[in-house]
Amino acid sequence: MAITKEDLRRLLAADDDATLVLVEGRAEIVSGPSAAGLEVISRADLRARMGDAEPSDAELADQAAALQTAVSELGG
Repeated sequence: MAITKEDLRRLLAADDDATLVLVEGRAEIVSGPSAAGLEVISRADLRARMGDAEPSDAELADQAAALQTAVSELGG
């Protein structure tokens, strides 16, 4: 499964301590520590990458592609 701009939009709308993780190939948003899955990016880290302004669909798609590439290189 690919990380999508919709996954990142859900992450930005989630709690401050939320994290995007991959669990059995599915992208999930979890709050707090998660023992299951591969942590992809926290909401705070994504916000730091993108700034405080509302990101465009194109910006989210670019970030999703970059994160998907990083996960693929890890074998996730």
